[in-house]
Amino acid sequence: MSARFSQPEYFINRELSWLEFNYRVLEEAQDPHQPLLERVKFMCIVTSNLDEFFEIRMAGVKLQIENEVSDAGPDGMTASEVFAEARQKVLKIYEDQYRLWNEELKPELADNSIYVKDYDDLTDEERLWCHDYFEREVFPVLTPLSVDASHPFPQLRNKSHNLILLLRRPNGQRTYGIVQIPRVIHRLVELPSTDHNARQFHYILLKNLIQAHVHELYPGLTVEGVYGFRITRNSDLYIDEEEAENLLRTIEEELRKRGRGNAVRLEVQHDMPREVQQLLLENLRLTAADLYVLNGPVNILHLQPLAGLDLPELRDRAYVPIAPEDLPPDEDALKIIRDRDVMLHHPYESFGAVVDLVERASRDPQTLAIKMTLYRTSGNSPIVKSLIRAAENGKQVTALVELKARFDEANNIQWAKQLEESGVQVVYGVVGLKTHSKLLMIVRREDDGIIRYCHLGTGNYHPTTAKFYTDLGMITAKAEITEEVARLFNILTGLGDYTGVEKLLVAPFEMSQRFLELIAAERDLARAGMDGRIIAKVNSLVDEEIIEALYEASCAGVKTDLIVRGICCLRPGIPGVSENIRVRSIVGRFLEHHRIFYFGNNGDPRVFLGSADWMPRNLHRRVEVAFPVEDERLRARLTDAIIPTFLEDNMKARQLQRDGSYVRVQPQNGAEPKQAQLTFRETAREMDQQRSRHEKEARKELTPVFANPEETAHRQEHEEELVAAKREDSD
Repeated sequence: MSARFSQPEYFINRELSWLEFNYRVLEEAQDPHQPLLERVKFMCIVTSNLDEFFEIRMAGVKLQIENEVSDAGPDGMTASEVFAEARQKVLKIYEDQYRLWNEELKPELADNSIYVKDYDDLTDEERLWCHDYFEREVFPVLTPLSVDASHPFPQLRNKSHNLILLLRRPNGQRTYGIVQIPRVIHRLVELPSTDHNARQFHYILLKNLIQAHVHELYPGLTVEGVYGFRITRNSDLYIDEEEAENLLRTIEEELRKRGRGNAVRLEVQHDMPREVQQLLLENLRLTAADLYVLNGPVNILHLQPLAGLDLPELRDRAYVPIAPEDLPPDEDALKIIRDRDVMLHHPYESFGAVVDLVERASRDPQTLAIKMTLYRTSGNSPIVKSLIRAAENGKQVTALVELKARFDEANNIQWAKQLEESGVQVVYGVVGLKTHSKLLMIVRREDDGIIRYCHLGTGNYHPTTAKFYTDLGMITAKAEITEEVARLFNILTGLGDYTGVEKLLVAPFEMSQRFLELIAAERDLARAGMDGRIIAKVNSLVDEEIIEALYEASCAGVKTDLIVRGICCLRPGIPGVSENIRVRSIVGRFLEHHRIFYFGNNGDPRVFLGSADWMPRNLHRRVEVAFPVEDERLRARLTDAIIPTFLEDNMKARQLQRDGSYVRVQPQNGAEPKQAQLTFRETAREMDQQRSRHEKEARKELTPVFANPEETAHRQEHEEELVAAKREDSD
């Protein structure tokens, strides 16, 4: 790769790019065209995202500063420079987020009879109720703490919401108290409605309710001030796998420490005196640069229950995933898969097809073995239950459980233990690597021999997130793919040497090199006067080699469209470097999560789906798999429908500018407004309605002339229920 493409001015800083993404989320909350409760939801997501940013990314930046790491990143910025600029961007996010809450969302909620009240705004009747609630439900679980010469500052857990009190003893001596807001009580307390004839919702934050009664915890002392604050701690796990004899036990021990890591951020309510701020900073070993003063709820996430209120008129139109286009519900799925590859597009098509596949295999006498990777799954996972059932039914079941799936470690440990107890062979991946690939293999004895059925996907085996993450999956029985998946499972469980595969792209072995070769092939086509074309949809683009290869391809004339939801370190539009590259980000109702890679190949496109983003960790420090889509019908669905829909979005798409900012794409010259996620939903609904009509016509043809009247009535009643269900899903 030419050194001319590695100039620092050609790269956008990773942390700053991430904050730009979070601002795009905030823009969704600011959008007055969004339903009100959806705006509240996006406002809460902004806070959740910032929490993770500080727990992981800013914690890492601070460690670099503390360890005096002077090396600059590819963008040329030092850790100190990144910290200073990131702080300014975070301050801007906070300013706009709290202005949005105070000036728009809170008043609009009140206009719709949803009231989030301060204690001073309560009626006498509500105050009496709050006092009774405090005495009955809250007071018994509170623990008042004192901070003075004989009582050191307590060890407060990560993201805990606390009150600090200015107290005065009868002798006039000043002291401090701390009360932690309990997590076992709902943080948003619903008050009894004052108007029983109207549909109203009245709430008070638990913090405000405790604040009003906290003097009862310190009898004999005068409370001179009560202020809320919140601490964020470094939450990354530091594990030396080479030294860890039992990885599961080591991670369990590290998880217990996670809530007690070094503090990295202090959030306080806006009226906290300077002396109290300073006391907290000193005890947490933070500086003024780590302090964020908030003009509203110290933890906006406590407002999240509002987004779940059962008020359809204030929420997005309900969407129920349809049965997959390629797997009609009344046909034999395995027979279809043996005949042709099947594609699933979530959440537009139900993830239930994958759940059903595993469930069927667990009780199918012809199934001999099931193997799958589990990076994340739901708390009450039907897939895990099916694996347990399969093992109990005598099948050979293997699960590669990734214990280091960030923030899901405890959940995965719980399932790993249950799986092991039931007889499932649990493997904890490869030392030094995360197993992030999405693979499922079912081995079945059929009349003509042993057949493997494989599901490969871009998303986790998580039925809950599959309802709001956009992902693609492919199910195949083709030997050229399933044999390579089988070999890969054997390498991961037996820890044998990787000997290479032809169809799959596997990280950390050769995926990076294969992607570089595919990009170079388009570059060479363009240099030869043919059309070079690249389209990639990923969550993040960070890898320097990939970025430099895309720059080189751009200089050769390769037209490149990148759809990058989050972090993008590539800088488009640089004359002589990246003027042939466009980058767009789509932020909408669902979390964009597919990874799609399209290489034009002079009219015979090569298309891959996979689990990996274009980031160093995915390409070099994780087990990832990208797989080719070779079935012409499925490839056409991607190239003619799915990919163009993303590129035509002019409602939820933002285009990355050369300076690192994003500008919302607008319909031009009277063009029709288009929104990718809405298009996919409407297409799925239309297909489902068409399928229902065909099924109804088929049933009519099969209905005998002298049908049983009771049976006919039952059928009509069932069809009416289906119509009613669909009507609820309509505008």
